Amino acid sequence: MRRRSAVVLLALSLLTSCGLLPGTEGGRRTVTVWLMKDSASDAFLKRFTEEFERTHEDLRLDIRVQEWTGIGDKVRQALDEDGTDGPDVIEVGNTQVAQYVDEGGLVDLTLESMRDWGMQDWLPGLAEPGRYLAHQYGIPWYAANRVVIYRKDLFARAGIRKPPKTREQWLTITEQLDSGQQQGIYLAGQDWYTLAGFVWDEGGELAEESGSGSGRWRGALDSAAARRGMDFYRRLQALGDGPVGADEEHPPQAGVFAKEDVAQIVAVPGLAQAIVSENPDLKDDLGYFPVPGRTAAEPGAVFTGGSDLVVPENTDNRAGAVAVISALAGAKWQTRLATTMDYVPNKTTLADVVADEEGVAAMAAGAAQGRATPSSPRWAALEANNPIKEYMTRVLTGSDPEAEAERASRLITEALRDDRG
Repeated sequence: MRRRSAVVLLALSLLTSCGLLPGTEGGRRTVTVWLMKDSASDAFLKRFTEEFERTHEDLRLDIRVQEWTGIGDKVRQALDEDGTDGPDVIEVGNTQVAQYVDEGGLVDLTLESMRDWGMQDWLPGLAEPGRYLAHQYGIPWYAANRVVIYRKDLFARAGIRKPPKTREQWLTITEQLDSGQQQGIYLAGQDWYTLAGFVWDEGGELAEESGSGSGRWRGALDSAAARRGMDFYRRLQALGDGPVGADEEHPPQAGVFAKEDVAQIVAVPGLAQAIVSENPDLKDDLGYFPVPGRTAAEPGAVFTGGSDLVVPENTDNRAGAVAVISALAGAKWQTRLATTMDYVPNKTTLADVVADEEGVAAMAAGAAQGRATPSSPRWAALEANNPIKEYMTRVLTGSDPEAEAERASRLITEALRDDRG
């Protein structure tokens, strides 16, 4: 048996060296990478591929761009297959990592994260949801988060010379701006991502795990801290005409901001493109500032959206996958991606690379205080029938805040209940 194994290994070695095994071409092993549509420009991907292959003579890149629609099922299928023709690296939404670890299987990249990739500097809103049961599976790639987009002309007309630094200052100037037909802010009643930031800023949580790694979660909107976050939301939302029974996409707030006298909205800076498209006259009147915090010492907490990079457990080219992530998540290509796509880089130490772009700089300042949704594998299912939205509407329409917080927390607990009890 030992001699036969040696012969087989020799044959495999010869086949590989000749590029005759699947996943090899001209002596190079292929690394298949799934990236999402519009995450990076064609020019960026072309340049990255050329330089990566030049500096990794044993590897060939096969980047396959995926559509967001239906990607969850496609990723789950890839995790279940034998890995011979599947992806070696996958871009996933930062809040999806726990679900894929739980349902399929991802490679534990804790060692590389600690030893090679400087995880201590990663944005918390990307790093935390990529961590499951104290192990790092998702590697931060890029981030985007909400800021305040405001009308410079309306601020100037009201005598407001600079953006607010604290939440109380924000309330004061918004009340000043909310006059006549002009809305101080347009904030939909069910914009729960914005609410989440206020809850975190107060020291509260959307849900809490009962013991690290237990898999048992309970809703936490009934805490005093979380209720304070909701009360701030209520006070701010009242200074405009945002619908209390809808979220920021119904109607799309870019259209409202473009067509009406609205002084502020809370949105990602990229929404400015849609605003200017509908009302070109606003091109030079838009400004940006981070969501203010409780004190002037730091911006407020915000929900961080974005993408992590993961490696399927069934990959047959772990070393190649790690090499790709090392490059994409490293300072050189992070800088190029951020400046090309107006993203926040994956590390707080790289914030200066976007300092010259007002909107992205405001986003980067907020991202340092960024958070993500609870890392329960069941959180995505909860969002499909989100009890937080109903909670917000009930409070904004006059229901008892404490009773509604208890009700919402109970519904969250039920939605996140683990089969283990």
